[in-house]
Amino acid sequence: MGFMKFSYPCGIAPTRRVILISIIVGIIAGIGSLLFFEGIKWGTAFFMGYLLHWTYPKEGQTVAEISQWTAPSSLMLLIPILIFGSLVTGILVTRLAPEAEGHGTDAAIRAFHGDGRIRKRIPILKAVTAILTISTGGSAGREGPSAQISAGFGSMVADMLGLSPRERRIAMTTGIGAGIGTIFKAPLGGAVLAAEILYTRDFESDAIVPAFLASVIGYAIFGFFEGYTPIFALGTIVWNIWQIPMFLLLGVLCAVFGLLYIFTFYFCRDRFSEAFKRYNLPAYLKPVSGAILLGILLLALSFISPDGEVLGLACLGSSYGFDQLMIYSMVPIVVLIFLPFFKILATSLTLGSGGSGGVFAPGLTIGAGIGGALGMGLHLLNPSYVPIETVPVFVIVGMISLFGAVANAPIAVLIMVVEMVGSITILVPAMAAVGVSNLLTGEETIFRSQIPTKAQSGAHRGEYNKKVLEHLLVRDSMIPRQNVVTLSPSDPSMKVSDLIATTAHNGFPVLDGDRLVGIITNRDTRNNSASGEAIPSVRGAMTRNLIVVYPESSLEEALEIMVNQEINHLPVVERESPDRLVGFLSRTDIMQVYIRSTHPV
Repeated sequence: MGFMKFSYPCGIAPTRRVILISIIVGIIAGIGSLLFFEGIKWGTAFFMGYLLHWTYPKEGQTVAEISQWTAPSSLMLLIPILIFGSLVTGILVTRLAPEAEGHGTDAAIRAFHGDGRIRKRIPILKAVTAILTISTGGSAGREGPSAQISAGFGSMVADMLGLSPRERRIAMTTGIGAGIGTIFKAPLGGAVLAAEILYTRDFESDAIVPAFLASVIGYAIFGFFEGYTPIFALGTIVWNIWQIPMFLLLGVLCAVFGLLYIFTFYFCRDRFSEAFKRYNLPAYLKPVSGAILLGILLLALSFISPDGEVLGLACLGSSYGFDQLMIYSMVPIVVLIFLPFFKILATSLTLGSGGSGGVFAPGLTIGAGIGGALGMGLHLLNPSYVPIETVPVFVIVGMISLFGAVANAPIAVLIMVVEMVGSITILVPAMAAVGVSNLLTGEETIFRSQIPTKAQSGAHRGEYNKKVLEHLLVRDSMIPRQNVVTLSPSDPSMKVSDLIATTAHNGFPVLDGDRLVGIITNRDTRNNSASGEAIPSVRGAMTRNLIVVYPESSLEEALEIMVNQEINHLPVVERESPDRLVGFLSRTDIMQVYIRSTHPV
């Protein structure tokens, strides 16, 4: 079924158009998130409750309510349930929507940086496949599907209204924020996440205010039916300033487990893909293979001990009920210790094999387990230093610290989890922990479609008029050789930092006499600092494999090279003598020339 396309009346101002976009996307996100949430709720009740006979714990329950949870009488039915959900998911994904595979947030980010379009079938198919994966026990969350579903609706709105490239970006980003903020009852955090999650070192500022409006509208619709209470219930909690060193330690642990989460996730994904290609197996069976391995793992844990069974059950689905148990300090410490490892493995088997769902909920459970294990261990060692009322603080801070780091979105995740537990009192220890974990993980990310800055984004690349750039030459835009700040291979590496500070430039050609031999940028200096090795001279840190451009090349060619190679500087050399520097060109130079050409004084 197609959608009618129409354009705005000419008299509507850009600001009013953005408001209209926000309202439409917010309404759609609110209704879509509600239907998706109800699908997961009823699907879980059927597969886990009715078929498996499991009285499972639920987020938001009181201590008295959640203490009534019971394990299934037999877990033998779990494998057929997992196989059913993964088989139907595999068929739908491979036959109709390959983009629905895996965690949807990454697909939404990739679409944003690409052509800004998501096929119309994706929102519905992503919802169905995610409901099947999560409700039949696959280890996945609902934030990724919510992001992709709402971003897909944002793309539809852009098509229907004939939006400009900038407005299309806003519609998609606003959809991501409204979808996530709505389904987690965290409108502020969701709006900030939409702007923060697209980049590792940048922020989509144009989308933040529209996302506020859309998230509030979506949250109002969702909450009207599901209530406005926070996702998690919180009992009495206390912490004091003398415990801050332990929260810093928690940040370090979360960074370590965050890197393990990223590595294991993509390792499993690559191994599944390689195995199915090597043996020419049907692609729709790939999620089934992961589901079978997950089922065998959980059955094996249940045979080991009662605690092993609890550990296995905690790895099923989104695990929010067990997050709630950890907040109430109702999970044995042995389960807390092993839960991060097994939840990482369970999620990697589910999503790495091609299941459909998000990585946010598993990340919260991994972080909660780390925080709970550290908090409970400290409580057992020294109850006066860490009373039992402080253990939930470690659990919540662990949630924030783990996923804030692996998503490169510390601010948004901090706000979101605070909204999800309904308490701002944990803000200070959470800031300390997530700051440490984010610094230690650097730009490692669970979302491989994130890019460093707007300069590398295909979405912002579209802001340039290609025809204008094709008629502008590099020789007319570059910094000429006599004005270029250069370095020698023998210069001390410290000189690079000094030049960055004094010149405001962050890349310099390296000349050996008159011969161009390399380039060194702030990225090179950071990489060498991260390796822990002392690099005494520029020669040891510079990049030798040069990517260059010629004076007669167009700025369109130069910018295309920069975007494709993810670099910000190009040495300009003679075509006949590629080691002879004649100038230097940066993205900033291109932008300034472009602005002068399109907006003459």
